[in-house]
Amino acid sequence: MRWSAGGGELVWRDGRRERLAALVYGRDLGFRVVGERHCAGVRGQVCPLGAVVGGRSTGGQCPDCARLDRSRSVAADTVADDPRPYTVYLAWFGPGMVKVGITAEARGPARLLEQGAVVFTRLGRGPLMAARRTEELLRTALGVPDRVPYAAKRAVRATLPTEADERAEEVRELYGRAVELAGWPESLERVELEPVDHLGVFGLAGTPPVTGVIGELVDGGRVAGRLLAAAGPDLHLDCGDGAVLVLDTRLVRGWELHAAAGSGSVTVPVRDAHPVRDAHPVQDGLF
Repeated sequence: MRWSAGGGELVWRDGRRERLAALVYGRDLGFRVVGERHCAGVRGQVCPLGAVVGGRSTGGQCPDCARLDRSRSVAADTVADDPRPYTVYLAWFGPGMVKVGITAEARGPARLLEQGAVVFTRLGRGPLMAARRTEELLRTALGVPDRVPYAAKRAVRATLPTEADERAEEVRELYGRAVELAGWPESLERVELEPVDHLGVFGLAGTPPVTGVIGELVDGGRVAGRLLAAAGPDLHLDCGDGAVLVLDTRLVRGWELHAAAGSGSVTVPVRDAHPVRDAHPVQDGLF
């Protein structure tokens, strides 16, 4: 899955060739899984071991490639000398779910779309370490988390407020408290409040509740349904007979996929979708 300001698209790779398919809500999407799942490699580079990885891994990498990937990660605090300007932001995923984070300014809203942020606003811009210190300031002074679990995000998407002003309310309130804090780094330029709403981009208006989550793909398995919405790495699929399933597209990396025509059906493991309520949640994810 790849996001940009223009929307989401699926990236299909055959060796080094790449084909893009824009996400179109209301269209059928289907594939069947063939063979074993192989390591996705690191940042476009093929895994030298051709390692087989487990079906439940959202990273889709072998341990060696995962370590190498993390060694180059801003999110893992392994890169401290990145000269690019960074943005500090507040992201809202649903009632009571606001987080603080940073992203490279050049990426625009892509990082927020990748996380499934329904509303976000920028707080400030500046050097990486100043952005880091501001992020930590909000965590310690206001108790704002820097992570929200994907399970919690999925649980509330069907019950989001219908009015944009209501969706932006918590972000506006927290922005006001954040800019009043003492201790902001001098090198971080504050940015005016400007909530950006992604409900329409994600296609979440009127989305029915999720009944299940695809837990993993398996050899010979089939996934097919009508695309209802997409947020972050998740595709919401109407699979018929009242089943609305979420496919985390990170589970797809490394598999060989073939077309699967026909109406919705799923023959891979599915787990129940249970709401998650946590005042201080944890989410995995990279910048």
